[in-house]
Amino acid sequence: MLKSLEIYGQRNTLKIVLALNLLLVGTASLLYTNSLIAKLEEREENDVKLYARALVNVYDENADEDLTFITNEIMFVNQKNQVPTIYVDENHKIPKIPIHNYTFPPGTSDEEILGILEEELADMKEEHQPIVVEVDGKINGYIYYHNSLLLTQLRFFPYVLLAVMVTLGFLAYLAFSSARRAEQNRVWVGLAKETAHQLGTPLSSLMAWVEYLRSDSSVDHSVADEIEKDVKRLETIATRFSSIGSVPTLKSENIYETVSQFIAYLEKRISTKVKIHVENFLVDGKEVKINKLLFEWVIENICKNAVDAMGGIGKLTIRLMPLPRNEIAIDITDTGKGINKANLQKVFTPGYSTKKRGWGLGLTLAKRIIEEYHEGRLFVKSSEVGKGTTFRILLKENVMSEGPVVKGEKTVRSAS
Repeated sequence: MLKSLEIYGQRNTLKIVLALNLLLVGTASLLYTNSLIAKLEEREENDVKLYARALVNVYDENADEDLTFITNEIMFVNQKNQVPTIYVDENHKIPKIPIHNYTFPPGTSDEEILGILEEELADMKEEHQPIVVEVDGKINGYIYYHNSLLLTQLRFFPYVLLAVMVTLGFLAYLAFSSARRAEQNRVWVGLAKETAHQLGTPLSSLMAWVEYLRSDSSVDHSVADEIEKDVKRLETIATRFSSIGSVPTLKSENIYETVSQFIAYLEKRISTKVKIHVENFLVDGKEVKINKLLFEWVIENICKNAVDAMGGIGKLTIRLMPLPRNEIAIDITDTGKGINKANLQKVFTPGYSTKKRGWGLGLTLAKRIIEEYHEGRLFVKSSEVGKGTTFRILLKENVMSEGPVVKGEKTVRSAS
């Protein structure tokens, strides 16, 4: 119950953080938009004032006919709104007395000013077509210009806002996905531990019945021995389930011996029409740090899935091979129906199963055991519909292990 409350508490925290981020982005967007609107309002007001002053000079008979103030006012407005402009003559040359909308620090030489203007002019030619200045039908010059800072801000603002929203949405997706996976993991862990707990009581009772059968002289003791083996098997299964969610103890084990011994146990409990071959290409004494009970569970899950894929008839090959960087590969190959490409990414998904019975958790737990507990990898190496599938387990060799230095040879053990 406490874990459930913790999960929902985390969800509420994520929702609050997401809401605060959305509020922050919305507020910043509103303030920035209002700032741009204020600048546009000021520009429009200045344009109207300039128009009004021009009308005064047109209609007032006593007004000064010198309209140079209009040029000066336009230059002032452009500077204030940061619209860079450069005037060139009819030959596209900057005049000796330049007419431009730039300010330079005091002390800047004419040569430096001219160099800066020529560089800016080259950029302007690529950005916009010039505005032609005509006097009495004759071209008197050209005006080149850049976009104002305000226009640039308006142009890129929607993209910036979209990028921020996409980033925020992606972070929210990651956060909720992480919370969902954590919740699913807790559910699987809780289910596993509860299963182990529920198995405890009947197992104790079964052991008592085994002892009772042994005490009865009329009962064949071999029957009690076989029942005891199955009870111990159930105890192993309960131990495996109880280990899920806890940090398992890893011990250095001879990987070939571990695999071959478990296969010897498993082959007696699957279809006799399935032939199992274990091929060893490792140097003798290769050891890997594993939790034996959990690792055997992985081998069992993969092998039983392979037997089901073959319909109880076929060949199962297990190869142990050395790889670079002190890795050991365990390939489990069947001759079953194979997996089509569309389902390759689904085989480790919880709940996915091609069988009518089963919860589709075997391969999911196997992948978690290898990758989270043993720091290895489990994946589908290859699969071809109608020919079979190969699962590969990658584990790090325990380089501290000692063993006779013998050249690796192919060792094959076949099921009888």
